Amino acid sequence: MSHTLGVRQAQKQKTRQALLDAALQLLEEQSLSSLGLREVTRAVGVAPTAFYRHFRCTSDLGVALVEEALGSLHTTLAALLSTVGDGEERIAAAVDLIAAYVREHPAHVRFIAREQHGGVKAVRAAIGGQLALFAQEVKGQFAREPEAAGWAEDDLLMLARMYVDHMVMTASALLAAGPEEAERVADTARRQLRLISVGRHHWLDGG
Repeated sequence: MSHTLGVRQAQKQKTRQALLDAALQLLEEQSLSSLGLREVTRAVGVAPTAFYRHFRCTSDLGVALVEEALGSLHTTLAALLSTVGDGEERIAAAVDLIAAYVREHPAHVRFIAREQHGGVKAVRAAIGGQLALFAQEVKGQFAREPEAAGWAEDDLLMLARMYVDHMVMTASALLAAGPEEAERVADTARRQLRLISVGRHHWLDGG
């Protein structure tokens, strides 16, 4: 019996992933608000009723795509922040991380860029929640560093949000850039982070 349940669970997970993959592919050319569940189930080759065994609606599917796109990045970001020191090394590593993610997951980046301000409230909220969590994680690391001495909590969070917003902006710019433009975009991103870093080190000079 347990073997049968295991097989069924594996098949259910396989179908769920197939629905997510099909939706992501369809969303290359349209927004989530215009996506119909029948389009998704047709692409997978299952009956429309099968959709509801995995998701309540297309908004629910969209939230799952947000988790798929951003959820795994928390561990990667934590490793980057904890192992790379401040200055040029961290800046270069951060931009390299973004560039690698865009190369490996362009459809996910396109989905986030489009839906961050899209028409589906639940998905906007899910993206905002993930980005807010990233900001808290960055803030937590900054708070442990010597440069944070004397900083107010709100100012540290503001700084962390600047870094997260910059990551999103850079990912969108790299996605839109052709191969010949990618290095120029990456160089601009490194210079922008350098400017933020300079401001960080002098934030308290006039206080």
